[in-house]
Amino acid sequence: MIAFSQGLKPVVVLYGYDAVKEALEDHGEEFSGRGSSPIFDKVLEDFGFSSSGERWKQIRRFSVMTLRNFGMGKRSIEQRIQEEAEFLVKELRKTNESPFDPTHIFTNAVSNVICSIVFGKRFEYEDKEFVKLLSMMTDINPLMNSKSGQLYFMIPKIMDYLPGPHKRALGCIEGLLEFVERRVKINLETLDPSSPRDFIDSFLIKMEQENTNPASEFHMKNLVTAVVGLFFAGTETVSTTLRHGVLLLLKYPEIEEKIHNEIQQVVGANRTPALSDRAKMQYTDAVIHEIQRFSDILPLGIPHTTTQDAYFRGFTIPKGTDVLPILSSVLHDSTQFPNPEQFNPERFLSDSGGFKKNLAFVPFSTGKRSCPGEGLARMELFLFLTLILQKFHLKSVTNPKEIDIKPKSSSFVNLPVDFEFCVIPRYNVRK
Repeated sequence: MIAFSQGLKPVVVLYGYDAVKEALEDHGEEFSGRGSSPIFDKVLEDFGFSSSGERWKQIRRFSVMTLRNFGMGKRSIEQRIQEEAEFLVKELRKTNESPFDPTHIFTNAVSNVICSIVFGKRFEYEDKEFVKLLSMMTDINPLMNSKSGQLYFMIPKIMDYLPGPHKRALGCIEGLLEFVERRVKINLETLDPSSPRDFIDSFLIKMEQENTNPASEFHMKNLVTAVVGLFFAGTETVSTTLRHGVLLLLKYPEIEEKIHNEIQQVVGANRTPALSDRAKMQYTDAVIHEIQRFSDILPLGIPHTTTQDAYFRGFTIPKGTDVLPILSSVLHDSTQFPNPEQFNPERFLSDSGGFKKNLAFVPFSTGKRSCPGEGLARMELFLFLTLILQKFHLKSVTNPKEIDIKPKSSSFVNLPVDFEFCVIPRYNVRK
């Protein structure tokens, strides 16, 4: 555990598996507040998933229940992912074996899954409004990773008066809010309380049910900010992980072939992979886990804050202190993952070849504020990746030995280096 000042505000840093687990799991309630993220706080304020206390508990409880009712972990959501995966395959075929950057195609596909849940519809990849929306979303992380964006996290009151990329990041978040507000108005005009179509409908119905409850947190501000949170988190993390995954498979083509062989044995060449196949595809599951561990999407984790004075490891951490659980220090803890800088899917396999869990695998964080969309994200990663590798061989445009798998940013979000590759339909692959 380390204490330092971020700007003028003291921050406690949790480093390593033991410290993060002890704080977020064993002392979960004391560390369950949402810490400050100045760029998001500026626009989202203390609403939606950015809130703490009773407000956060009500929104999280409702969101998890609603996602489950709409099929998270059930067949209906699985079908939506499978359908979108088929659209993704069609887009990949349009590349005609030519090199391409996967950023936009992957972002489109993953975003459409969360769109089907929160908005009740998917968008065509060429839809102008959809393209503009995703452009704003994909711009946020690079802007936040800029020097200006990082300074905003330390001295936001000063940076508010200065120009720079952080201003554009704020504008992108405001643009997401405006988009969601327009979608909410559309839902309001066509709402049928007896037949909710999506997350927005469900929230609007809940608002009406609790309109006489003065303590209710179901109001328009929480709806809009909660949807933005789901939309942003449900798009960027999975699409970025897919890009990391493809880059790693280009670097290690022998791993791609092992996955393809397992797909052939369990699924075959024609049937669409299903979630039920995952238990039989333990090597593939191990590779996906190692992709998530190695890519380490959110190295600093999401800031927490203490909800009360916390007595932790001989120290008193005052109520309201920001706490950073460094997820990278857990995913790269050598006591839990020997040789953590190596990409090695075998670490998630037992001696007999079965999948082996590791409690230090926390890409979605852990404890009370772990990601509510973890189940959905894991479904997407498995179904998207297996269908891609069932249909295509991934071909690098450079020598695999020369591929750089180190992220180009390592502050707020670990992004893969920009790269291009080719997809070769499996029936055209020549040995």
